[in-house]
Amino acid sequence: MNAVDTLAHRDLNSIRSAMAAPAHVPMDRVVDLQWATGRTPNDLVEPYQPFGWLLGDDVPRILYDPTPGALHPVGGWYVMHYEDIRHVYEEHETFSTVGVAEFQRMIGETFHSIPLAFDPPLHTRYRKFLNPHFTPVALTKMEASVRALAVEMIEEFVDKGEVDIAYDLGRIYPVRIFMDLMGFPHDMFEQFLQWEWDILHSRDPAKTGEALKGVIAWLRGFIAEREREPDDRLVSKIVHGAIEGEALTADEKIGIVWFLWLGGLDTVASTISQMFRRLGQDQALQARLREDPELINPAVEEFLRTQPLVNSSRTVRHDIEWHGVSLKAGDQVFVLNSVGNFDPDQFSNPRVFDPARQANRHFTFIGGAHICLGAPLARRELRILLDEFLSRIPVFQIKPGTDTTVNPGLLSIRNLPIVWDVN
Repeated sequence: MNAVDTLAHRDLNSIRSAMAAPAHVPMDRVVDLQWATGRTPNDLVEPYQPFGWLLGDDVPRILYDPTPGALHPVGGWYVMHYEDIRHVYEEHETFSTVGVAEFQRMIGETFHSIPLAFDPPLHTRYRKFLNPHFTPVALTKMEASVRALAVEMIEEFVDKGEVDIAYDLGRIYPVRIFMDLMGFPHDMFEQFLQWEWDILHSRDPAKTGEALKGVIAWLRGFIAEREREPDDRLVSKIVHGAIEGEALTADEKIGIVWFLWLGGLDTVASTISQMFRRLGQDQALQARLREDPELINPAVEEFLRTQPLVNSSRTVRHDIEWHGVSLKAGDQVFVLNSVGNFDPDQFSNPRVFDPARQANRHFTFIGGAHICLGAPLARRELRILLDEFLSRIPVFQIKPGTDTTVNPGLLSIRNLPIVWDVN
């Protein structure tokens, strides 16, 4: 039994945190949950399986981990069950998104990450402004170019019998689509990814700070350029747009463009890596999708459900009693989508990958009013890629000897070579 398996079977008493929790937190709810946040790698066929232990009947429905984070220095409460996660996402009168993912605060910036950093009704105001760019009609206009890119990239390696699907395709394909949508120059590709890595994954305050300064300064310069020289891409439409007849302020422009930049670089890339890891280990699943292409759309939803990359957080607006504990105004509540997406009270046989699963209402794209703005685009990118890949590449497997270790979260997989026979 490896370390992750062992951890998944420990009882609560064996993983009590030695760190101090606020006075209103009962000690029997204080637990170290960092192993369940997607940063602990494993090589399991089902990388999220260890987290399922948190749905056990002997585990309280809400726990507290006092481990400090960059934006949450005193830790917070954690909920794992599907219905509790839904409650946090939907009850914005109690659970607020103010301050969520505002990394820019670390370097003294005061603009907000728009629209995430606002609750309804202000959040709704910004979503109405942005939603038209992500409607089915808008995305259909992009479909031909997205499909052409997928075909172009696949054709580059189809005759080679091998590709690093994570680094050479997954890392590039969705980011090129995003950069074209926004109007960003392609020569910023590697710099963008480096900045994004240092902000989200380096865990080095110095690197994070320098990356934040670099990207925000660059984005401000790009916004100024689009103000002077408009084009037909999204950044230009944002900076020349109006909300209820009012032009956007400088803080609104950088807040929207910054947040789209932050969310547009690695979520789909990580999903692609884990999707092909599963397919490379399951030739029967490949065969089923090849034989019945109508399954590709629901299969993508099942890949998304079983690969929940991002857990989210909210701030408690006012004191409440919930599941036998007192939550105080200002407390952080973290939702473990990586657990809730496998809740048997919501999903029949949740650990079974069912490409035909119906009513697949998972939380991979969050939930409630703040559901991911780019979710429709992400779904379309994944469906097109899977369709074109399976129609051009024969049965494949992960290259023998490959390290298939995965971080069950946004870090995911950096390299994943797959191989197939070339006739």
